[in-house]
Amino acid sequence: MSTTALEHSTLFRFATAGSVDDGKSTLVGRLLHDSKAILADTLDAVTRTSADRGFGGENGSTQKIDLALLTDGLRAEREQGITIDVAYRYFATDRRSFILADCPGHIQYTKNTVTGASTADAVVVLIDARKGVLEQTRRHLSVLRLLRVPNVIIAVNKIDLVDFSEEIFRAIESDVQAVAANIGLGDVVVIPVSALEGDNVVERSTHTPWYTGASLLDLLETLPTTDELERGLEPFRFPVQLVVRPQGALAPELSNADDAGASFRDYRAYAGQLASGGVSVGDAITVLPSGRTATVVGIDFAGRSLEQAVAPQSVSLRLSEEIDIARGDVIAATGTFGEVSQDLYAELCWLSTKPLREGSKVLIKHGSKTVQGLIRAVTGKLELESFEYQAASGLELNDIGTAQIRLASALPIEVYARHRRTGAFLVIDPQDGNTLAAGLVRDHPGDHEDERYSI
Repeated sequence: MSTTALEHSTLFRFATAGSVDDGKSTLVGRLLHDSKAILADTLDAVTRTSADRGFGGENGSTQKIDLALLTDGLRAEREQGITIDVAYRYFATDRRSFILADCPGHIQYTKNTVTGASTADAVVVLIDARKGVLEQTRRHLSVLRLLRVPNVIIAVNKIDLVDFSEEIFRAIESDVQAVAANIGLGDVVVIPVSALEGDNVVERSTHTPWYTGASLLDLLETLPTTDELERGLEPFRFPVQLVVRPQGALAPELSNADDAGASFRDYRAYAGQLASGGVSVGDAITVLPSGRTATVVGIDFAGRSLEQAVAPQSVSLRLSEEIDIARGDVIAATGTFGEVSQDLYAELCWLSTKPLREGSKVLIKHGSKTVQGLIRAVTGKLELESFEYQAASGLELNDIGTAQIRLASALPIEVYARHRRTGAFLVIDPQDGNTLAAGLVRDHPGDHEDERYSI
């Protein structure tokens, strides 16, 4: 995981995760406070609330504040002192803009962690220095491995409560690296922090001279984004969201376009966001699942024409052939896609209190397309102690398991390990529309039988 400094400001998405009372909200509050990203009136309100509750007493002439109040915005969260839902906050430094998601730690809210981490460029997992690696820590790291989060940071929090002990920190660091190796997570960065006091959060701490790495904010400011890591590595994929046929008031604008073929009478384009890769005028493309081919003759963006576009830009594509393309189809670089399929082999993060059973009828939402599906088999469940898949006949809330799903119609599905955006889908309850699971496409088990019950 490279920490080379970026030369330009970028938008960086990160989330926090961890067990109950590990200090996630306090850490986020410390980041916001020490990076001076809190409005004065918000800080005054939090200071008054902290004083009313007698939080921390007086520290000299300055009232200490409960930093968790900066993110725990729901009334129930403030009353209970816990995080219930994902809290999103936006802030910026001189080097980068951030969107952060503060995720709850209770086991019944693991689904919220999946939500917060699914689009994150990095996830900060907190561990209480007094408790070490817990089952919930293992669950969160397993979820991050499944979601292919590119940057994982472990913040060993409350290091001040163990007298800034290097021995305790190194033991936890060793345990974390062992877990990461077992589940195939790759390298992770481990930092000793005190969210309450601010050690190694924004500035390097003098209390940990044995730690020579960067502070948490320094890391967040310099880590590469997902798009930067994947740029040039994944082929062009473009899920179609809308077929554009302008009418009426749009006609005069289009009639002045420099491309005569873009007049309102015969204008047809396909709008969406590039999921991966890039596309240029003149590129050969294939439409999935139909398999029809064409050439890109125009790329439109905000009323002007482009010669090329790259992920994650949102554009409209014009093609050389009039092809029947609908919302939910995928436009891909010709020669880069295998075969569409009605058989889906997947890893599922089960998010519902309604259990999964073989034979269940569900809806599968892949990109902007939704089709019916049948759970043909539940083939395994991940045991968090051994990190192996054991035989199972169903999944319960917060379980991670594998399943085979038969689709009513073929989808352009790809293995998540190679295509993060087009390899993900949702499992939806056809009765009430609630989300049942987050799904990740995996290889056919017949090709990798030894991977069926182990990562």
